[in-house]
Amino acid sequence: MKLFTKYNRVNITTTIITFLVGSIAFYFVLDYVLTSQLDRGLQVEQTEITDFVKEHNRPPDALTTKHQWTEISPAAEPIAHPKPHTTEAFNQLEKEVEPVRQLAFTIQAGGKLFKAVVNQSKTETEDLLQMIIFVIILMIALILLSNYLINRKLVTALWKPFYTTIATIKDYKLSEKRALQLPHEKLDELDLLNTSLNTMTERIHQDYLALKTFTENASHEMQTPLAVIRSKVESLLQYAEGKEMVVQQLMTIEDATLKLSRLHQSLLLLTKLENRQFELSESVDLTYILKTKLDERESLINARELIVDTTADQVTLSFHQHLAEIMINNLLNNVIRYTPLRGTVYIKLHSDALSIKNYASDGPLNTERLFQRFYKEEQSAESTGLGLAIVKEICLLAGFGIQYRYANHEHEFIIHFKPEQK
Repeated sequence: MKLFTKYNRVNITTTIITFLVGSIAFYFVLDYVLTSQLDRGLQVEQTEITDFVKEHNRPPDALTTKHQWTEISPAAEPIAHPKPHTTEAFNQLEKEVEPVRQLAFTIQAGGKLFKAVVNQSKTETEDLLQMIIFVIILMIALILLSNYLINRKLVTALWKPFYTTIATIKDYKLSEKRALQLPHEKLDELDLLNTSLNTMTERIHQDYLALKTFTENASHEMQTPLAVIRSKVESLLQYAEGKEMVVQQLMTIEDATLKLSRLHQSLLLLTKLENRQFELSESVDLTYILKTKLDERESLINARELIVDTTADQVTLSFHQHLAEIMINNLLNNVIRYTPLRGTVYIKLHSDALSIKNYASDGPLNTERLFQRFYKEEQSAESTGLGLAIVKEICLLAGFGIQYRYANHEHEFIIHFKPEQK
């Protein structure tokens, strides 16, 4: 939910409740004022009738108008405490029953007791109340509408620099040779945000450059001694013919050196992947890469007497050629290494996903640790334990989804090129 929407909901709800409570209170106050005004008119009429009786010693003639009429009739007993009250009475002129404010009292005239009933119509009062309420509702609607339109325009203008900042941050890449530069803003809060982001990204950019330099230097400086060690071991092997124990020791050193070299290259690759040092803008033919990598492993597949059932559509993605090769390499190495002799490997490649499945009798893998670094189900001198971790990092960088599942004694790894459709 957007901030403007949230603000509008709270603002409009609060305004409506405030106006509603205020309108109800105003209605009752206005009704009280108008009723009091009618009561004063009734009391004035009572005074006039009483004064007339005192002066003439007889009740006055009944007076009938559109909004007030008086009824005088003989009374059996006096009314002790006359009070105005609301009721309904028949209006002779309008020929209908109307809500009225009524005051009944008794008068003594010519030795007789009379009851005088004065009625004042509330029709005009109620019409006035209804008109006022209608005007209030109309004003509330106009105020809410104008506030919404003004706030929408004002908030859009106020938040425009914020969205500009967000768009700039989204487009910014650490691989660029410059730090993020956001402009100064007139609003203090937005200016503080931009200044803080400039400072933060400057530090991140410097750390990135330092790490990139270290990675490049480490790659060069560590590969050189490893290459020297391998070269010397190969030379010593040539001079150690016939010396079986020496040959075994040298072979052990060479194997360890090769593993260290692979480990070093894998760790450097992981570091580059985490730092997003790759541009995924090449047009990559995954079908061709898959076919090529299977051909390269044909001798190994034949040696293990594996059956590879491949179904591949023509798939081309905007990706990175080298990373695509590494991803498929690691998946194929993993499945070939752990498929039992004379087993079957099923490979399916289509526009949405790459699936590699093989039979396994040892049950499901540990899904919580499967893609962690240096995790291996079996200790193997050939494996660094980084293959699947690298595949996962490549998928994260490319926005792919990676999934492992186990069913019917079969392991299956799936790379979803469109994760939202899986």
